Amino acid sequence: MTEHSHSHATDSAEHDSAEPVAPGTAARMWDEKYSSRARMWSGEPNPQLVAEAAHLPPGKALDLGCGEGADAIWLAARGWAVTALDVSAVALERAAAHARERGQDATIEWVQQDLATWVPDRLFDLVTAQFLHSTLMPWQQALQLAAAAVRTGGTLLIVGHHPDGLPPWGEHHDHTPEKFFTAEDLARELRIEEPEWRIEVLDTRHRLVRGPEGEAASLSDAVLRATRLAAQ
Repeated sequence: MTEHSHSHATDSAEHDSAEPVAPGTAARMWDEKYSSRARMWSGEPNPQLVAEAAHLPPGKALDLGCGEGADAIWLAARGWAVTALDVSAVALERAAAHARERGQDATIEWVQQDLATWVPDRLFDLVTAQFLHSTLMPWQQALQLAAAAVRTGGTLLIVGHHPDGLPPWGEHHDHTPEKFFTAEDLARELRIEEPEWRIEVLDTRHRLVRGPEGEAASLSDAVLRATRLAAQ
């Protein structure tokens, strides 16, 4: 398989987190990236989303860093009403077109927003954040927003690059180790614990992929799935 959507609701590896970032920088940079090619990602849903959400009863879902929309479209096809958020207007326009082509646009709301300034204004039955690795804000800050948007009884699903199994292409290896996390890091830093949460999955999963130039690689995903038992 080819590498799947890498979410970017806030920024990219091309920025140094030590430097001040002007408002709108992330949006402009990602718009330029998407405009530079006809398709950025594979068009297939992220495999851990499929593995962990296929059995969930449909409801209201939030897809943080939706990119070109593959995950949101997959959820919509399974009966979910999806709010799909990304910083790039170009990505969202492309995602909306893909959804129309597949007849799944009726139940997806596309929202342009930067996680650096966004605050959830409602709660969801499922919040999914797939590879939401930021260089402009601590991952704890971005993913705490994801956790805060899960209703009581709802599901939080976070998947990211494990620091010991990063893609060999792109700028991943230029990042400091603090930009990546294990599943255990997620649970500890986000306080995913009783009595507020029940952890369903806390795992490291390995998968074979093909990179942007067709190169083969073995990646490791940090996977956390949890059910909110009570409001904080």
